[in-house]
Amino acid sequence: MAAARKIKRAGLVWRLRAKSNKYQPDVLKWPVIPAAGWYKDSMKPALSHLIAAEAAFAPLIARIGPPRLRPERGRSPYEALLRAITHQQLHGRAAEAILGRFCALYQPPFPHPEAVLATPEAVLRATGLSLSKIAAIRDLCARVKDGTVPSRRLATRLSDAALIERLTTIRGIGRWTVEMLLIFTLGRPDVLPVDDFGVREGWRLLLGLTEQPKPRELAARGAAFAPYRSTAAWYLWRAADEGKKIKPVV
Repeated sequence: MAAARKIKRAGLVWRLRAKSNKYQPDVLKWPVIPAAGWYKDSMKPALSHLIAAEAAFAPLIARIGPPRLRPERGRSPYEALLRAITHQQLHGRAAEAILGRFCALYQPPFPHPEAVLATPEAVLRATGLSLSKIAAIRDLCARVKDGTVPSRRLATRLSDAALIERLTTIRGIGRWTVEMLLIFTLGRPDVLPVDDFGVREGWRLLLGLTEQPKPRELAARGAAFAPYRSTAAWYLWRAADEGKKIKPVV
């Protein structure tokens, strides 16, 4: 008797592929959603690739649905990094309030680096910015002037590694911050922020581990998700979000 051409497992339809004679997830029938950025064309192969690399993604993808990564295409690296500095170690509303007072000092749409550098420290301090953040913002503005921080157009011609190397020389900017820039501002498709708590927690929950993986361990395992590691990160964040909603058994 001939083998069934389709089976249903983990909420997805798996189709028997002639070339490999193996079952693979049939995600090609998923609805195409309005999307901006790199994943519009690569969404279907990205999902197939992730599930083929790690079958535990299948039920998670079935629950969550297609990825909803929408890069901020109108935002420059300078603006994204300044916003990131403002938000460091603060809750979202508090950071946005400080950022709003800061931006109100300047002409819209966003403070020009030279104008920020010309602003007295006392004026910046009155917005709620700490002295360390003021120093970081001033260094960022100086690095815009000397060309270390590229325009969005120039950034498109630089690799992920080159941007990380350049931008982490700025005061207050670490690798994680640049990785968030790569994913959510520049729309880079192959970034896995292994130092991110949510990504590591999502991986722990996805595989039912007792402990989070070490960053180096996750980086090695995540190599199999290339060139769609940003999509993998997005789903791992969703897995971590689901974990927060599960009440512990007492």
